[in-house]
This record gives sequence, structure tokens and C-alpha cells, in this order.
Amino acid sequence: MPLGTIKTIETYTDQNVCFVQVTSSDGHIGWGQTSTYNADITAQILHRQVAPWVIGQDASDIGALITRVEDKEHKFPGSYRCRALAGLDTALWDMRGKVEGKPVVELLGGKVQKLRAYASSMKRDITPQDEAARFLKLRDEFGFDAFKWRVGAECGHDVDEWPGRTEEVIPVVSRALGDGVSKLVDGNSGFSPKRAIEVGRMLEAEGIGHFEEPCKYWEFDETKEVTDALSIDVTGGEQDWDLATWKRMIDQHIVDIVQPDVMYLGGIWRTLKVTDMAAKAGIPTTPHSANLSLVTMCTMHLLGAIEKPGKYLEFSIEGLDYYPWQDKLFLGDPFKIEDGKATIPSEPGWGVEINPEWLARATKQVSGA
Repeated sequence: MPLGTIKTIETYTDQNVCFVQVTSSDGHIGWGQTSTYNADITAQILHRQVAPWVIGQDASDIGALITRVEDKEHKFPGSYRCRALAGLDTALWDMRGKVEGKPVVELLGGKVQKLRAYASSMKRDITPQDEAARFLKLRDEFGFDAFKWRVGAECGHDVDEWPGRTEEVIPVVSRALGDGVSKLVDGNSGFSPKRAIEVGRMLEAEGIGHFEEPCKYWEFDETKEVTDALSIDVTGGEQDWDLATWKRMIDQHIVDIVQPDVMYLGGIWRTLKVTDMAAKAGIPTTPHSANLSLVTMCTMHLLGAIEKPGKYLEFSIEGLDYYPWQDKLFLGDPFKIEDGKATIPSEPGWGVEINPEWLARATKQVSGA
């Protein structure tokens, strides 16, 4: 369905979040978001290196627009460009959904459904006992039956968050959760291959089936050594934005499960390229969606449509003490969990409404006016 040409691109920004409104010459509007963190910088990339190439272009061909920006900005192929592209991409999917009266999941060939979610902890400064206690509370209150917690230290070079924490947190949390629960841990590039394999053996012994980013994510040979050594799933890919890197990761089966982040990667259109490659290789996709901004909503729609989805949706359990910038981004409760499941919205587009009060406080910038 024709949408007209792109007339304006507006950003509403604070340091952590940048919402994007795209308006077409036919008066259609779509809302999206760039990747979080240093979002004020990403907004400038969007206005300087994305908007000039897409203003006046056909709003209905998202792939052509993304490719045009990539061609015109080929000297700047990095993470910030992809983070900015995500704002354009996600706004155009929302616009298309609203024009056609469909949720994005249906535009992608999927259907509205409930998605099993895993409760994802971001904390390393928490004791094993406190982590176990809050997991049990979430289990009882929201019905979660899958949980992920942290081991090692972020880019830790085999240095733990504090001495002995990894050896303690693995059995304490796992045994508190008991049987019949899916258990996942995240190493955040914390270990050498030797140490990662040692930790992996502990995970195997405690019935934990998912070991995320055990080694430096940019050192494929290290991760591959761990993948080949362990019987449990080794996972990764959240940081990666380059499609050639993704092809190498999938072709060489560096990990058992891929974890692209829609916002880091540049939006839905580019992420679908990764999920398609993975599906052809028989590798499931469990995307990274580690906060309750638009990334989790976009990921929900994606998971409802791709050919080989993973077992669950990553769902951050961190509140305003950890992510104060999440406060009142949206109206209502778009991320409601019942019986351990999130429901993809059935309303057109992403199915969420950005809080007008948040937008009124944000820094606004317009291209194409």
C-alpha cells in the first residue's frame, strides 16, 4: 500500500532514549526508536547521516531506504549508524501497520500470540541468595518458569565480580529454582576459553542449559572452542551489527543460538536477514532485548513471525533502581506478564503509545521541515 514519500523525521531525545516520528507526504505517521544509551549522540547521526538520504524518498520500501543510506554512508559502517537506522526502520514498520490496520507481527507473516518469557537479571552486584529470592518472588507473582542470571564480570578477563561469586551463584540460584524451570546464565565476555569451559561444566552439572557470551564476543575462535566443548547451548551475537560478521558466525556455527538485538543491528529489516541466515543453518534465534523500551516490543513482534524462533523472549526484570530512564515511557502497561508469558499487541503498528508527557520533556529536533 503506498505511503507517500518521507516528509519529516523528528526525534525526541534524552541521554538514554530517542523516539523517532516519521511523517509521510500523505500525512501518515509512524513511531520508532533508535537504540538506547548515548541516544542523544545517535539522534545526531540520524539527522546528519540518515535523514538527508531518505527525505523525499518512498516511505513504503524500507529495504531500499536502508540500502540507500548504507551506500551513501559507506565510509561510516559502524554501530552508531546502525543504531540510528533502527529509528527510521522501526518508525516505518509502525507507519505501515497503522495504514494497513495490522500489527507489525502480521506484516511480517506471523500472528498475535503469547510468548514465553524468561526473567532476565542485569545485576552482578547482588548476592546469590538475594538473586534467588527475587527470582522465587517473580515466579510466584508472575508465573515465570525461565530465568537468566549473571556470572563472571563484564569483560572480566577471568576476574569475577568478587572472588568466588561465580562458583557460589550457579548452584545457589539453580537449586533454589528447582526442577521444571529453564535456567540461563550470561558471561558478558567475561572468560578465557579455559575458564569458560570450567564454568560451563558447573552449569552442566546444575542443569543450566544456556551459556551466553562466555568469551570476548569479538574473538570467534575463543567462543567456538567453548561451543565445541560443552553439551549445553552456547549463545551470542547481541553486540554484532555487521551482516558479513553474522554470516561468518552462522556459517562457522560459532554459537548454538544467535541473539541479535533489533536496535543494535539497525531495525527489523536488517535483523530479518540474520534470522533468515540462521534458520537456513538450523540455528534458533533468541533475540537480545535487555530493557523495557521499544526494543522488547519490536522483539515480541519479530518472534511471532520468524521461521526458527528460540524458546523464549528476553524480559528485563530491572526496575527504576537500575534503569531510571524507563520511567513512564509509554501509556498503560504494554509489557504485562501473565503466567510467565507476554502477549504481542493486536493493535496496528507496534501497539504501544508513547507517553506525551515524556515527549514534552524531551529535546526535539526535526529534519525535512
